[in-house]
Amino acid sequence: MVQQPSIKPESKDSPEQPVKMYLPRTNESETLKKIRHTASHVMAMAVQKLFPKAQVTIGPWIENGFYYDFDNPDPFTEKDLKAIQKEMVKIVNRKLPVMREEVTREEAQRRIKEINEPYKLEILESIKEEPITIYHLGDQWWDLCAGPHLENTGELNPKAIELESVAGAYWRGDATKAQLQRIYGTAWETPEQLAEYKRRKEEALRRDHRKLGKELGLFIFSDDVGPGLPLWTPKGTVLRSLLEDFLKQEQLKRGYLPVVTPHIAKVDLFKISGHWQKYKQDMFPLMAEDEESAAKEEGFTLKPMNCPFHIQIYKSELRSYRELPMRLAEFGTVYRYEQSGELGGLTRVRGFTVDDSHLFVTPEQLDSEFLNVVDLILSVFNKLQLKNFKARLSFRDPASDKYIGSDEAWEKAQGAIRRAVEKLGMEHFEGIGEAAFYGPKLDFIFRDALEREWQLGTVQVDYNLPERFELEYVAEDGKRQRPVMIHRAPFGSLERLIGILIEEYAGDFPLWLSPIQARLLTVSDEFLPFAKSVAEKMRSLNIRAEADTSGERLGKQIRNAETDKIPLMGIIGAKEVETNSLSIRTRASGELGSIPVAEVLERLKNAISNYNNF
Repeated sequence: MVQQPSIKPESKDSPEQPVKMYLPRTNESETLKKIRHTASHVMAMAVQKLFPKAQVTIGPWIENGFYYDFDNPDPFTEKDLKAIQKEMVKIVNRKLPVMREEVTREEAQRRIKEINEPYKLEILESIKEEPITIYHLGDQWWDLCAGPHLENTGELNPKAIELESVAGAYWRGDATKAQLQRIYGTAWETPEQLAEYKRRKEEALRRDHRKLGKELGLFIFSDDVGPGLPLWTPKGTVLRSLLEDFLKQEQLKRGYLPVVTPHIAKVDLFKISGHWQKYKQDMFPLMAEDEESAAKEEGFTLKPMNCPFHIQIYKSELRSYRELPMRLAEFGTVYRYEQSGELGGLTRVRGFTVDDSHLFVTPEQLDSEFLNVVDLILSVFNKLQLKNFKARLSFRDPASDKYIGSDEAWEKAQGAIRRAVEKLGMEHFEGIGEAAFYGPKLDFIFRDALEREWQLGTVQVDYNLPERFELEYVAEDGKRQRPVMIHRAPFGSLERLIGILIEEYAGDFPLWLSPIQARLLTVSDEFLPFAKSVAEKMRSLNIRAEADTSGERLGKQIRNAETDKIPLMGIIGAKEVETNSLSIRTRASGELGSIPVAEVLERLKNAISNYNNF
């Protein structure tokens, strides 16, 4: 057995496992809401004290803090942020009362014009409620605001507040309007909470999928290709293919039928579905042959959704009730024109692949098929080791006009989702206004190792598109009936899922999912032929293996394999060649000693097929 260098494998219990401390989001804590709203006003007052030419716009609380947008002649620097935070401490220590005042619209206009704040005038115009409310910090500073706030600035803990960064922002989010500067900050009840928040931010940077994706050679972005359009390297393509094949096999077992559809279509298709009317701002522009066609909105567009295409396949023949449920599945790439400021690595892109499926069912089949889809999603999550999630019932907001279809159809669809989660006993909550414009959804909200929330799988019940496309089937009594559609995507999208998995695993993928599962390292080059022959045997068994041919010393080979997060290393010296064995070292369990090659192959095959470690 080869004598291995003393190199300690990366610990699974180090920064990989954050210390658990509950950090509530703003919308989960009325106290934090008041703290962050008050802190944002204190920050704005400090900015205008230090930079009298700065004009304020909006300053809301956000999930873990607050921000304020400013129009200032000069860019804010890191030095400025420190000065602003120092001034904030002074304001906090003055214990200024935070006073609410109700005024008429005319009085608010008069005061705003008096201090020459044009952005506030625009904000005032957008406020429909009466009376207008103003919050004062003592008699020093005020802004239009609906609250809530603390009683006085002294209730803030200056050691629990920190200004974080400056970013660009457009007024009203419109790229044609003024460029503003957005100062982000965070505020907590205690310094300990702030310390934990900062620790998680540092850990998030270590796990950042954009950084790890580059280090592990999984994907790239190219300015020449364009923002939000990832390019997948060989290793990243292996990872994508593994996830695709995994879900395809699960779907085939459950009676799904694979289909492939184009990337573009006539815009008329999306007029029927309602996407053109309700979703146009998120779609890529129309491709028209000439100006006349453009004026008539005739031409082609990149698809933002796969459902209208699957509907056409269903509709190509008159279906019998005996053919239902029909489950059409596709890894379909779609395109959405996300604003450049909203793009973020793989989690927010302009071209992404949805593990899409559309089920056409009879009304009587709806509940059981919905439950089967949820069972599939839970099985997928289990194999991916994603356990910390909850279900959101994404229903429509009756006060909004963004939805299509009748009240009766919506009530039926929402009822089916509610019955399913109640029957399964799933932890769930309602998200009013989170529905798609054509139907309600059951969304799976995953909370990662850093307690951040992501939407992954989704299931939607849809009575509306079958109506709009006049879908039919021949019922048992010979009459024509409307099917119900179920839209579902267990992954959500491959891009977002991979981004989340990279961060959840910190790039250390489980054995079955790792692009390279085993690397064979040699004490010297004289043992390379043996290493290559073993790697070839592994590949013949569909084990993704390679031999290290770098010529580096063994210690460096091991360090490189650790950096590349290879799950299994087989180290080879004279003894291993003589006994036809490998000295095994794994990331999951450390050094396992010398094991015969045949046993290594068998154990690797079993571990991979059962989604286990070696």
